[in-house]
Amino acid sequence: MAAEPEILDELRRLRARVPQLTGALATGADGAVLAQDTPGVDPESMAALAATAHTAAARLADATGQGEVREVLVRGVYGYVATYAAGGGAVLTLLAQDRVNVGRLLLEGRRAGARVGELVDARAAALAKAVPKPTKPALKPATPARTRTARAPRTTNTSARTTTES
Repeated sequence: MAAEPEILDELRRLRARVPQLTGALATGADGAVLAQDTPGVDPESMAALAATAHTAAARLADATGQGEVREVLVRGVYGYVATYAAGGGAVLTLLAQDRVNVGRLLLEGRRAGARVGELVDARAAALAKAVPKPTKPALKPATPARTRTARAPRTTNTSARTTTES
């Protein structure tokens, strides 16, 4: 896993702004780890669970007519897990202590999710430009046009009747 340096910097700045955060993870929508700052937690497992939770939340929001999912907040005995949609193809997951100011967690998480989304979308756009578009396959050499053989001249029978006799 190669961490994206800009995303990792954003995660570290977020953890500095909210001291009660115990971890931050940015993943692709498919669960691939983009960057992580999660001491003591397996980032691969957490990424898979976060992607699954985000997908389930998206289905729930869609089924209930609530629109596109923006965030999911889970409160456990020892703290919070919050996931945020980050752009078109990423998810930001935050771990926080139970004593965190939930309003601050939500506010900073939304801001960081928007920033991570911008970074991921910009990277995807740069990659799309860098990858050359497939060229059309070379046309097959033109096959010679089929020529028709000349028809033999139509023979007319001079003795043929052209009128009907009654």
